[in-house]
Amino acid sequence: MPQPDFDSLYQSYYKKVLKLCLGYTGDYAQAQDLTQETFVKVWQNLAKFKGESLLSTWLYRIAVNTCLNHLRTVRKHPTDTLEMQHNEQAQDEPNDTEQQISLLYTCIHQLAELDRLIITLVLDDTSYGEIAQVVGISEGNLRVKIHRIKQQLTSIFQRHGQL
Repeated sequence: MPQPDFDSLYQSYYKKVLKLCLGYTGDYAQAQDLTQETFVKVWQNLAKFKGESLLSTWLYRIAVNTCLNHLRTVRKHPTDTLEMQHNEQAQDEPNDTEQQISLLYTCIHQLAELDRLIITLVLDDTSYGEIAQVVGISEGNLRVKIHRIKQQLTSIFQRHGQL
């Protein structure tokens, strides 16, 4: 099997991985760090890729595992002060589009981990077949989950709108 080119892989998937990480963290700076960490792992393990799945599926799985490891670490060592400072700083920079995007990712951040992954991949226009492969469920089950996630996300969004 020919070795995938890291540069083209990076160019093709950087933004998608960043959005995926943003869905997990809700923090742009952390998402950038996790995206960088993901691509370092990809670089280190690219030669071990066996081609048993799509390259993108393998890459998303590395990103998800990197995010989950990060969240476990954060739960063990909370940094509420830094997060509060960041949120205060972000509120000082009003921009409607940025605020709406920030609110969307805040809402996504409140979903369960698997639901965050699914909706983030949906927002990146990843095919249902690929998402099903990444999360390990059937496409039929995925469609039901996506419907329920959208309902839950709408409910969360409406609660934030009332604040």
